[in-house]
Amino acid sequence: MPTLRALECFVATVEAGSITRAAAQLHLSQPALSHQIAMLESELGSPLFERLPRGIRPTAAGREALRHAHGALEAADRVVQAGHAVAALDAGQLRIGCAGSMTAGLLAPLLRAWRRRHPGVRLVLQERSSADALAAMITADEIDVAISPRPTRWDGAVELLASEEIVIAFCTGDPLGDQPGPIPISALHGYPLIQYAGPHGLAGWLDGLFAEHMVAPEVVIRTRQTTSAPALAAAGLGAAVVPVSGVPAGFAGTVHRLDPPQSRDVVALAAGRGDVLVEQFIRTVKATGLRVPAALVRQLEAV
Repeated sequence: MPTLRALECFVATVEAGSITRAAAQLHLSQPALSHQIAMLESELGSPLFERLPRGIRPTAAGREALRHAHGALEAADRVVQAGHAVAALDAGQLRIGCAGSMTAGLLAPLLRAWRRRHPGVRLVLQERSSADALAAMITADEIDVAISPRPTRWDGAVELLASEEIVIAFCTGDPLGDQPGPIPISALHGYPLIQYAGPHGLAGWLDGLFAEHMVAPEVVIRTRQTTSAPALAAAGLGAAVVPVSGVPAGFAGTVHRLDPPQSRDVVALAAGRGDVLVEQFIRTVKATGLRVPAALVRQLEAV
């Protein structure tokens, strides 16, 4: 296949009408330029020029090749321009995966700010309820970066963004939720609880937490959505253990810390390092931080 350098030498020679002038324009020696032309002619199987007493003239094959050579060089130039635009954060597509509980509290404000700064970058967002599912999507090249808790297994790049508190939500008037202070995990033994279903990452985590403290709550309903758990708790179905990012602003109930306190790491996952868009996005997430609604912070501090 012809190299871009050979095509560049060919086009320059045609336009200059002389190997001497083309070599000077390209800052090459005449033998070097002639070598590039010779290689191209050998690959095409036809002379590209007629050598005249004063300069050169393209052959029929040369004229036909010239039409396509211009297109190839223009396409190569577009490739370079596209790469520069992505490097400058002015173009490209960023495929983002996020734990469902973090989309509203962490990611939505950040995506809005990112769009204002980099309107040329197309964003594609996919949500999953499991960090392991997000890790698998990166491995399968379905997303470029994931914001999530730590997966159970991961061999790629990982960046710690924050530590997120795990809290418990009750409906207004719940006898346990109306008590002051953090809620002992032991107090949840036999208590109505909203648990998570199937592959949800919090389902196994909660089972392990309760087993560690030898607690067996009464599971009244299961949900696959972290953000649904506080709504179900506010409706009076039971208590919901939930990451603080999953508690909506203006939550119509009470929220308490757990005793002993519980938290989880929030991390950014990527296949590797070196992708300009991914690395800038992770830096932006880390700088923005995990934002908990002010009213919820006041409520946690009050109890």
